[in-house]
Amino acid sequence: MLYGIAAATTALLLAAVLTALLRVPALRLGIVERRRQRQRPVPLLGGAAVVLATCAVAVAMDRTGVAPLGAGVGRLLVAGGAVAALGLVADVGRVKARVLVAGTAVAAASVVPYEETGVPVGLLAVGWIVFVTVGFKALDHADALAGTVGVLTAFGVGACAAAEVMDGLAVLLSVLAAALTGFLMHNWPPARVGLGACGALFTGFVLAASAVFTRAGYGLAPSAGVLFSLTALASADVLLVVLSRRLAGRPLLRGGPDHVAHRLRRLGLTPQGATVLPGIGAFAGVLVGVLMHIGWTARSGVLWVGGVALVVVLMLLRVPVYGLRRPVSTQSTQVSGQLRVRNG
Repeated sequence: MLYGIAAATTALLLAAVLTALLRVPALRLGIVERRRQRQRPVPLLGGAAVVLATCAVAVAMDRTGVAPLGAGVGRLLVAGGAVAALGLVADVGRVKARVLVAGTAVAAASVVPYEETGVPVGLLAVGWIVFVTVGFKALDHADALAGTVGVLTAFGVGACAAAEVMDGLAVLLSVLAAALTGFLMHNWPPARVGLGACGALFTGFVLAASAVFTRAGYGLAPSAGVLFSLTALASADVLLVVLSRRLAGRPLLRGGPDHVAHRLRRLGLTPQGATVLPGIGAFAGVLVGVLMHIGWTARSGVLWVGGVALVVVLMLLRVPVYGLRRPVSTQSTQVSGQLRVRNG
């Protein structure tokens, strides 16, 4: 217990310090994000700070023997680091989406415990890990959203790992949650540093793979219910974007202001509210997933989570997000009118 608290505290402080330190070189090197709603570029090396803090603390705890990770968890951390490196390349330059998906799939295939899941179910687990990892990258469309959901999910999956007496995995997840918390000190709206593909892919991959570890050996149907509940918000956001772009006839890989937080902002929520409200939804899903895993609630709880998620998706689909023009100021309208008169 005490070593877990010490590890989490160290990760929180280290991530907070590293995030602040990496902000300046990110600005100087031009590793920034420019969203339409931003008035200034935001550096993207916050994700690298989360990865470095998580790996450094976890490896130190393992090497000193204070909290051994175990062979499977160590392999998971290495694969997560590889996915993070691929995300960092995407932050620095341009990487096609199919390359990110392929790299994540290879990393996922190397960590799934096939001896417990079997090959067919293991391949399904690979697909699910890729789906969640990409979903977390998509959640990075708003300040603090991916980090907040990541912290809540890490606590939930960590509780499931603790229930299975997977101490090394539970420590890793507590360290990840603490590192994300330290990062959120700089990422809360208005963000001074962004998570980027590096941090988002790393977070999604570690959480998804860890959840698979905790459910290895259980039945496919109940495991699917638990895994979905733990990541319901990320799944709902992906579903919302896919349906929205399909209905609008837009390419799936073409970006747009059509994610959860974008639509909540259209409804009038503040940037902080567009983060807190999805966070509450994520917490509810995670809570149901944990309770189902430890057997304190019926498996039908996933039906409530899925039903609510579907209703929310259908409601948010009604919010117009495509083809909206920015309001034209009165001054610019007057100038335009004068030009027309002169040209006429």
